[in-house]
Amino acid sequence: MNSVDKAFETQMANIQKKTGKSLEELFAVIRKSGLSKHGEIREMVKNGFNLGFGDANTLAHVYLKSLEPTPNSATDEESRINEIYSSARASLRPLHEEVMKAIHQLGDFEIAPKKTYLSLRRKKQFAMVGPGTKGRLEVGLNMKGLSPTERLLELPPGGMCQYKVYLSETSEVDDELVGWIKTAYDSSG
Repeated sequence: MNSVDKAFETQMANIQKKTGKSLEELFAVIRKSGLSKHGEIREMVKNGFNLGFGDANTLAHVYLKSLEPTPNSATDEESRINEIYSSARASLRPLHEEVMKAIHQLGDFEIAPKKTYLSLRRKKQFAMVGPGTKGRLEVGLNMKGLSPTERLLELPPGGMCQYKVYLSETSEVDDELVGWIKTAYDSSG
């Protein structure tokens, strides 16, 4: 932890100690006030809790920051998925959901929405899921050492994924596909 982070943590702990209230309790008071502007919140907590300008300013900033959606929040993710599966690709959404349901069974991972697909990562990307060609869903896989099959297509070196699988219906989300995804998942971190 760097010195700035340490100083911030110390300041937040001191604010809670001075006011005798937890951060959640302070946020509840601010919410109840109905104030939404930084300067108004700062003045209210400064006067209401006898805080100095710096502490009141920091508390107002942290409160307002807590109201902002995080960059990878579920709403952002859902919005991106809605964009990806809009219009002609909407029919692929149930297939996408079935694939994601199977992948979530493997454990924790990060979803990084891109313009036309979702990148799935642990320490590194292990898969990508998105609309492919000819009305099919494409699952790209990062793994090595498997022999390609009629279904598991090997890609040229240097691409984002080493293999891909095209899906047309939910019945294709089977043990074979999940096994390949698990291999990629396990090798990514």
